[in-house]
Amino acid sequence: MRKRFAKILATVGPASAAPDTLKLLHEVGVDAFRLNFSHGNHEDHARAIKHIRAVEKSSGNSIAVVADMQGPKIRVGTFEGGEIILRYGEIVNLETGEHSDKEGLIRLPHPELISALSVGDALKFDDGKLMVTITEKSATRLKARVDVPGGLKNKKGVNVIGTVLPMSAMTDKDKIDMDFALAQKVDFIALSFVQTAQDVRDARAIIGDKAGLIVKIEKPSAVDDIEAILKLADAAMVARGDLGVELPLEQVPVVQRKIITVARALGKPVIVATHMLESMIDAPTPTRAEASDVATAIYQGADAVMLSAETAVGRHPATAVAIMDRIIKAAEADPSYPDFYTRANLRPQATINDAISQSIRGIAEVLGVKAVLGYTKSGSTVRRIARERPPCPILGMTPDKAVASRMALTWGVRPVVMPDPKSFDEMLKITQIIAKTQADALPGDKIIIAAGIPFGRPGTTDTLKIATID
Repeated sequence: MRKRFAKILATVGPASAAPDTLKLLHEVGVDAFRLNFSHGNHEDHARAIKHIRAVEKSSGNSIAVVADMQGPKIRVGTFEGGEIILRYGEIVNLETGEHSDKEGLIRLPHPELISALSVGDALKFDDGKLMVTITEKSATRLKARVDVPGGLKNKKGVNVIGTVLPMSAMTDKDKIDMDFALAQKVDFIALSFVQTAQDVRDARAIIGDKAGLIVKIEKPSAVDDIEAILKLADAAMVARGDLGVELPLEQVPVVQRKIITVARALGKPVIVATHMLESMIDAPTPTRAEASDVATAIYQGADAVMLSAETAVGRHPATAVAIMDRIIKAAEADPSYPDFYTRANLRPQATINDAISQSIRGIAEVLGVKAVLGYTKSGSTVRRIARERPPCPILGMTPDKAVASRMALTWGVRPVVMPDPKSFDEMLKITQIIAKTQADALPGDKIIIAAGIPFGRPGTTDTLKIATID
């Protein structure tokens, strides 16, 4: 069993889609794979899912598959000659349309932007490389002052700063992609461009309980409404790329910590993503700053850290995973590691389920237990236990293979698929075997067993048993 609590989520792409490479990535540490629906086609993604499930079957380990939706892409139109030069301090016009044939005119193929923007609002182009501020507004046109100059090329992206846009988080493409991904039985759908809790409700209406819903937090409005959004979702992703464009850079680490804290308080897995080992797209080793960045996410209590281009198109995908694995293990081996993540302002509900989950950690610390075994139908029992961060592995026992795969993304959890026990005594016998095979438990070792009685009723964790390995 891997001696690591935090999980690694790796993006599949041309550099990693081959069956042997996916197998190697899992062997060196990947717990979950991300399919980026901004790239590739359904045939590519179906092939990748098939290969991942084959790795899952051959390894005997549950692997989570995340289908990441593209979301709305706001872009400028095209220019005569392919580019327009924005000069500092000049006033430019922004109008709806597809093509600009005039100097100082930017076309926006998004009519809703003209009505949504107000004087004083800022627009950033090309991932924040250029910026203008709205100075004048009419029914059909905006005038803006260039604050950060440069060359603006065809179809570059637009970020609207500080304004909630009247746009759904799901495009028609996303809905088609979502239906395809659900038919392929992915474990999670990652929703881009989340601005409000209503975006999550709209996505849930399509997804239902067919997959977990990850909200990508990349808009300041989502940060402001973070608790309401996360209560409706199953997991969160700190999407630092767009956050770094729409927020001042110095605020991104602060917001990252806030999202992790709220997600943990609600018992929802949280992923930290973007630029974690970016230099390893080309280089065989990361920078020292990147290593510190990964470690910081681990100290803050993230459930998972994600590799994007490093494994999708990078030259050293397996090495990037192996190095991330080493960084995580080093942080978790730090004697002061628990002092960091236990400072989170946890706000559990006053229920029997939460009381039992909270007590498990204290018992595990006092008795030095070998493992915590949680029997769960929906995964809720195990998520509650993981939220408390006990100092030992969590074996998530479930009769549902889909639930097991989803648990692969949760901190400290090793999913185990097992038949429904007929009685509590039968479950105790089974846990003895599982603890020995999955957690290297030896005779005399203590284990903790948590379950809901009667079996088969989701969300009822009302029994805790301390057992000794025979």
